[in-house]
Amino acid sequence: MSRLFPDVFRNPAIRASMLAIFTFGMAGAMTAPYRSVVGIRELGLSDGLYSTLTFASAAVNVVVSVLLGNLADRLGEYRSAMIGACVFGIVGYGMVYAFPTAAIFIISGLLPLPIYGALNSLLFANARAAMQGMTRSEMVTANSGVRAMISLSWVLIPGVTGLVLSGASSMLPAYLFAAISCLFCQGIILFALPKRAGTELAATHHLTYLGALRQVVSPRISAHVCGVALITSTLHLNDALLPLIATGAAHGALSDVGILVGIVALLEVVFIIVWSRIARKTGQMAALAAGTIVYAVFLGLLGFASEPWHLYALTLLAGIGAAAIISIPITYLQDLIADRPGLGSALISVNIFASAGIGALVFAAGTAVAGYSGTAVLGAFTGLSGITMLGFLRRRRVHRAGAIGK
Repeated sequence: MSRLFPDVFRNPAIRASMLAIFTFGMAGAMTAPYRSVVGIRELGLSDGLYSTLTFASAAVNVVVSVLLGNLADRLGEYRSAMIGACVFGIVGYGMVYAFPTAAIFIISGLLPLPIYGALNSLLFANARAAMQGMTRSEMVTANSGVRAMISLSWVLIPGVTGLVLSGASSMLPAYLFAAISCLFCQGIILFALPKRAGTELAATHHLTYLGALRQVVSPRISAHVCGVALITSTLHLNDALLPLIATGAAHGALSDVGILVGIVALLEVVFIIVWSRIARKTGQMAALAAGTIVYAVFLGLLGFASEPWHLYALTLLAGIGAAAIISIPITYLQDLIADRPGLGSALISVNIFASAGIGALVFAAGTAVAGYSGTAVLGAFTGLSGITMLGFLRRRRVHRAGAIGK
């Protein structure tokens, strides 16, 4: 059993972080598949307004994640910030269910829910802080386990939510379920997460909030984030392309999309652990490069899918590649600001925002010129360009270190 469950998961802080991030993932898995349905069809937002709200919400989440991460680093503990973020989640989801109007949906999307979204990076920061004294391979394993819990929530929750609400006239109860999930998350943080004295982990040199933002956008950090974002943008592209190709060129049904997403999410849970073992033996960069290549092959073949069985056959490649892309960059990004777990983990949110933007640009450019199938192939090249960029940055860093050594 020790082989299946590495020793790092015996750490109480990491175990509690895994449970908390599962409930965090539950809230997203309950609402994300139905957010556009609620906002546009049930509450009357226009397509343009919904898109603007989505972009603005992501931008607020990035800023809040950086600010809360820096604040937590200054305090030396992450529990207080996580408790506050959970409160915003309860309020944000609850107000949409209790007062279902377009105005409330917009207010919730612009303030409470983006603040709650910062809990993602705070949980990873808390886990990172608990990894002090661990080896690099143990850190990769621990981060992989924490990230796997989000995928596990997406395996279990969307189908259950859809089944519960299958006969309902509205999808708004999903927001009530999400608020309850936030309550569970709050309980885990309050009662299961070990308390730490603020002086244990407080950053020696404090950064102002503007200083923290400047460090995040500095050339050294932003170049690496850009490379990772090019890779992870492939996930956003697949989210947009799979339903369109499945119900178009592949002649499938919407039900196929849900089944395919569930299969891939299940495979992700399994292969996230596999990739953590590979990364321990080969190194992060080699493992990430291999995963990126696998996912690029998947996207390239997705562009040629013409039957439903083609899509099902590709789920294995999709699960293997996606597992590497969603797990390995977490440690990579945290290492960019290794002495500040909160700020380093905030780069996860920065990457999500940047990769979504790159994915949107590639989707718009690709579909305008080459259609959905051509865009899938273009997405494959986008991912490969990202890992090439990271390889170049690593090689340049090694050369500089060698020059200084001489």
